[in-house]
Amino acid sequence: MAEHPRPRLVATDLDGTLVDRDGNVSEYTREVLLEVERLGVPVVFVTGRPLRWARDVFEHVGSHGLAVISNGAAVWDVAADRARLERPITPEAGREFARLLREAVPGTAYAVETLAGIELEPGFMERYPIPDVVRRAHVDELLDAGAWKLLARHEELSPQEFWDRAEAATGDRLTITWSSSTTLLEISAAQVTKASTLAMVCADLGIGPEEVIAFGDMPNDIPMLSWAGRSWAMADAHPTVVEVADEVAPSHHEDGVARVLAGVFDL
Repeated sequence: MAEHPRPRLVATDLDGTLVDRDGNVSEYTREVLLEVERLGVPVVFVTGRPLRWARDVFEHVGSHGLAVISNGAAVWDVAADRARLERPITPEAGREFARLLREAVPGTAYAVETLAGIELEPGFMERYPIPDVVRRAHVDELLDAGAWKLLARHEELSPQEFWDRAEAATGDRLTITWSSSTTLLEISAAQVTKASTLAMVCADLGIGPEEVIAFGDMPNDIPMLSWAGRSWAMADAHPTVVEVADEVAPSHHEDGVARVLAGVFDL
């Protein structure tokens, strides 16, 4: 078996990958992440979570203080509490996409994620708690200032069918992916993925893809796992993710990321 160079950066998804059933980082995983950081290897969280949910785990990002959030729409500088990089959807591109998808798939409802938080159309049925005061308006109005992510939900189609029909209707105008168990598409600006933004972070650090190891479990992780020099799908990952990953890690319920890192770095 070929020897792999010691990684210079670890990139990991959060939900279904690093955090436990309750969305927390276990004590064992916490200690392993600290040990990896002490070796001078940054652990970068690369997540579809918006800022309001990513903050829950920022205490674990280590001394480098960077996280890729909203599927690559922003790189957040935790120490400075500001975006170091933003890659938003423009109002024009978002409105065109939303119109084409709704014409092709009636019943589509939209929400947007921005720096300020989530805003929804009246017909968008959010499954998670949202602020008591949140703007509800037509998607054209919600996109007045652009968005980090455009969310599209359908209450009758399966996730794969909705994704297929959305891509057929909109082409490559924007980037479509999904990471939810419900029929929710997560739409980013054209060519914005976890991988493309992580590549920018690594370029700034002088790190090549062959020096990166990555972990994920859902289709929005596929570009990152394909880009990284070594990649692990979690044991309970989506089948399409297992197909592209180099190896399979124990599930997130079993501290799979930490157990792999402990082996890779001889901890």
